[in-house]
Amino acid sequence: MRYRSDLLRITLTLFTAALLLWGCSSDDEPDNPSSVNTNANKTGEHPEAGRLEMPKLKGGVVNMFLVKRLSSGAVNYCIEWDISKKSQRWAAFRWDNTNSGGYIKREDNFVEDYDIPEMYRTTYYHYRGSGYTRGHIIASADRWNSLEANRQTFLYSNMQPQLYDFNGGIWANLEMKVRSWNNDAFRDTLYVAKGGTIDHTSDILEYVRKGTDLQLLVPKYFFMAILCKNKSQTNSGYKAIGFYMKHSEDYADPNNLKPYMMSIDRLEELTGIDFFCNLPDIIENQVEASLTPTAWGFQ
Repeated sequence: MRYRSDLLRITLTLFTAALLLWGCSSDDEPDNPSSVNTNANKTGEHPEAGRLEMPKLKGGVVNMFLVKRLSSGAVNYCIEWDISKKSQRWAAFRWDNTNSGGYIKREDNFVEDYDIPEMYRTTYYHYRGSGYTRGHIIASADRWNSLEANRQTFLYSNMQPQLYDFNGGIWANLEMKVRSWNNDAFRDTLYVAKGGTIDHTSDILEYVRKGTDLQLLVPKYFFMAILCKNKSQTNSGYKAIGFYMKHSEDYADPNNLKPYMMSIDRLEELTGIDFFCNLPDIIENQVEASLTPTAWGFQ
């Protein structure tokens, strides 16, 4: 009887441990994962859509969800690609201790994205002679942790046409500011979604070579949405900030980012994109409505 009792106890212990491991929260599960979430992405077809950096997928027949993985299996970044416009709606990625640090010299090897059918992708020929630079959305310097990760930032699906002095001016300064938050003292994990506006006619600056196979959509505005998770007790350790900038070279002070910062709620109004939809509603509503500039180093 004692043998059977011991066997039963061991079996129950192993079963309980398995349940705990199965139910343990991951980096993508906030402190209260049972909270109501009415606007989360569906993850049946694409489990990666449930990651915290992901905006709400627009989906439909014209939008492709692209997951860029490394040979290790780790997700490098993700994109939602509009095949009808040959343009991305946004790109999203994260920083934590597993993919930060290091310095990889960029090779500047721009390549087509073969995950997109040929008739729906952009190439060198779309940009050649267009008057616009190939503007990284996930910046090369955002992925210096490995050569493989850096090379993936040179996919044409990760490009948007940008004016030279915008790309190398205020947009580059914003990218550097966001990278300055990628350190242990500031974050456990930093979640970033960024891109150019393409969804509505009023969001588009122009089409280069309109009506041809080399048609290139130029966004009128560029945006970033940043979510930080740290050990703070406020809002379960989450805080967020958004930026929205006109695609222009006429910035009197490209170092001054303050006029373009805003709450995520306001950024969602301007872009029509639902950012950080995978947060439980109670956390999402609090974090996206508020903005504390000093918490991000702005006076």
